[in-house]
Amino acid sequence: ISALKSFDFETLKTFQFQVVASDSGSPSLSSNVTVNVFILDQNDNAPVILYPLSSNGSAEGVEEIPRNVNAGHLVTKIRAYDADIGYNGWLLFSLHEVTDHSLFGLDRYTGQIRTLRSFTETDEAEHKLVILVKDNGNVSLSATATVIVKLVEPKEAFAASDVKNSAKDDEENNVTFYLMITLGSVSALFLISIVVLIAMQCSKSTDYTSKYLQETNYDGTLCHSIQYRSGDKRYMLVGPRMSIGSTIVPGSHANTLVLPDRR
Repeated sequence: ISALKSFDFETLKTFQFQVVASDSGSPSLSSNVTVNVFILDQNDNAPVILYPLSSNGSAEGVEEIPRNVNAGHLVTKIRAYDADIGYNGWLLFSLHEVTDHSLFGLDRYTGQIRTLRSFTETDEAEHKLVILVKDNGNVSLSATATVIVKLVEPKEAFAASDVKNSAKDDEENNVTFYLMITLGSVSALFLISIVVLIAMQCSKSTDYTSKYLQETNYDGTLCHSIQYRSGDKRYMLVGPRMSIGSTIVPGSHANTLVLPDRR
């Protein structure tokens, strides 16, 4: 069995197929077996630098820091990733080239570049750092990033920082403006819906009056009941307040309330 293509552990780790062996007898006899194929990982992906990146796509960047910063100041952070999975994808950072080893230090696991001491008047105004990023494969693959560190006076650094902050503030203001418009529109639609519902409910409500109880001395309350027995059954008549002329007529109409014509 030979492969007709190459396999990538990051996209396909295992698969299986069946192989059938048959003879040429009559009748033919056969047997089959299932083959499981497991792809082994190889260090076939080199690290890729995410930051810094220049306009032409190369891993180069310029960082300006004030000359009066103290030791431990964060200059920048190198960001990279490796498409390999597991041990082969672990990255280590190291300073490949640096103009002054006493000025800058690099964390080998995080890629952070920090100052090791304060700057003096005799230090150069520009420093070049070349960072090597390597993975942990048996045959290690690597990539490099270049950082140019420029020391500027505090006023110049603050001015550059203000320009960057103003650009960020403009973007945040635009986002806030659009968000306010959206919230205002939703609130207006909600209020309009409430007003329409209230208007519809008010249009349905009318002054309901009874067309049957026109007499002024009738208050519409159920004030008492009249009970009587007829044989083994008990009847109860519940009605509104009855006038003095209302009577219960016994006999065949014992369960009928007879009212005067005016009622």
